[in-house]
Amino acid sequence: MRIAVTGRDGQIARALAEIGQAEGIDLVFLARPDVDLARPETVGPALRNASADAVINAAAYTAVDRAESEPDVADAVNAVGAGAVAAAAARLGLPVLHLSTDYVFDGASPRPYREDDATAPLGVYGRSKLRGEQAVAAANPAHAILRTAWVYSPFGQNFVKTMLRLAATRDEIGVVADQRGCPTSALDIAHALVAVARRAVGDDASSLHGVFHMTGQGEASWADVAEAIFAASAKLGGPVARVKRITSADYPTPAKRPANSRLDGARLAARYGLTLPVWTASLESCVARLLSEAAT
Repeated sequence: MRIAVTGRDGQIARALAEIGQAEGIDLVFLARPDVDLARPETVGPALRNASADAVINAAAYTAVDRAESEPDVADAVNAVGAGAVAAAAARLGLPVLHLSTDYVFDGASPRPYREDDATAPLGVYGRSKLRGEQAVAAANPAHAILRTAWVYSPFGQNFVKTMLRLAATRDEIGVVADQRGCPTSALDIAHALVAVARRAVGDDASSLHGVFHMTGQGEASWADVAEAIFAASAKLGGPVARVKRITSADYPTPAKRPANSRLDGARLAARYGLTLPVWTASLESCVARLLSEAAT
């Protein structure tokens, strides 16, 4: 099986690159400067040349705070560009797997969000991703829109790497405790994406299209995640800091974050038979790998 992946340097694209060979998947990465979602005209020719069986759109503008001052750039990539990928895939008769986010919700629900709950993004980034979902669905009926959240990995910049870096020089770190979500490993997402792609090109693919939530099992606050990081690090002799639980108001950012980012993954389990691992186990593996890599 051959999958075309937009993006190359993001956490999920890098996770796909790592697990592709083990999964027996041939991956073709379509990335800048040759393919740029902000320049939709670059998408179609590259996708035709990829000779793929399915497309994963992992490219996105993810600078949540900077998006508040760059709405046109965020929209060009996350909405217009995403639609261009889906349309190019449709012209080739290919299914598209599109990654989206918990930020399409306002976080006011008292329970985990289901796929059919009303969307109400709080900021530019969330609005651009929601428009991307709508563009993908309109451009290609063979689509799976996969919302995920709180992604971490051994790659790039993310919360786990930030906490370990800060703990190397600080005794105490203030971490927000009034936002809750489902921490999710990019490597777990990559494995699940491959499984979805395999099903999406199968005989029963038509029943598998739509919106799905794809997150790690369990929930936590950011402060809980930080404490779990340091507990895992302590076992291995890595950096540790005390976690000072603070509120979102204590740590203001240009973009407002949803207080509730929990996503209900029941539909993914029902349609695809997929349940991602419990977040604590994957987090411990990530911390162990980062510490091992730092020691070499």
